[in-house]
Amino acid sequence: MANNGYGYGGLLCLDMETEERANRLMNLLQNYSQFGFMAVSLGYYETLMSCSGSSTSSELNNEEKELAGISPGLVRMSVGYVGTLEQKWNQFEKAVFRLQDFGLLNKN
Repeated sequence: MANNGYGYGGLLCLDMETEERANRLMNLLQNYSQFGFMAVSLGYYETLMSCSGSSTSSELNNEEKELAGISPGLVRMSVGYVGTLEQKWNQFEKAVFRLQDFGLLNKN
């Protein structure tokens, strides 16, 4: 599946370090900037996101997660093909700036 405006969707990962911060980011992305939807599976044409450590990789123990590079705050996002790339980027930035306003993200 592809969008003529920018091609195929892609996968983006962001390590928020803690599950609490990951959930805060996903909540803002879904409910504040309408970037995408929280889900346990990333297979859909809309943008979906999940906190891998507590969802898709929850069957792994902590040592296995560490070996795989899955931190408690790892957010995986499957960027869908609905909308334009510019729109998705603006929605993502809007949520990140909001996190910075809350002091939950370093401004560097």
